[in-house]
Amino acid sequence: MRKWLVILAVMAGCASLLPVYAQETSHIAYVDMKHVLDNAPQVVAGRERLDQEFRPRDDAVKADEQQLQAMQQQLAEGTGLDDESRTNLERDIRNLQRAVDRRREDLIEELNFRRNEIEQRLEETLELVIKFVAEAEGLDLVITDPVVLYYSPRIDITQKVLDRLKVEFEADQQELNGR
Repeated sequence: MRKWLVILAVMAGCASLLPVYAQETSHIAYVDMKHVLDNAPQVVAGRERLDQEFRPRDDAVKADEQQLQAMQQQLAEGTGLDDESRTNLERDIRNLQRAVDRRREDLIEELNFRRNEIEQRLEETLELVIKFVAEAEGLDLVITDPVVLYYSPRIDITQKVLDRLKVEFEADQQELNGR
């Protein structure tokens, strides 16, 4: 009997040591960053601006590529070309190929640089928006990609973040249009 009383007393003592916060529920949420970065209005608008800005240069490179292809086809057919004309055409093809490659590389490099600028600006806004949504929802922890293996749709706040980003974007657009 005494052994049972000692065991019961130890168990009661251990139970009293449990922290109070262990009984509270933590609120955790998840944000799908890939979805946000693909669909945020700031990114969509940035993509459209970049498309408008870089399309003329891209079209010019494509036109040169078509010209290069026509020249290569003319060389392959080789009809009516003397040795000097063939040599000149081969040289022109090499020169145009180098120019096209260089312009394409420059275009891709500049486009990637500009995309990174847009994403960096969005990251600052995104961090503030996620904090805003987390505080508004009373969340204790927000988890993002890429280390998440599974999440329940019940804790997914991605759409709320996108909605808030849209509000921020529209406010920025009104501010820009008001100037």
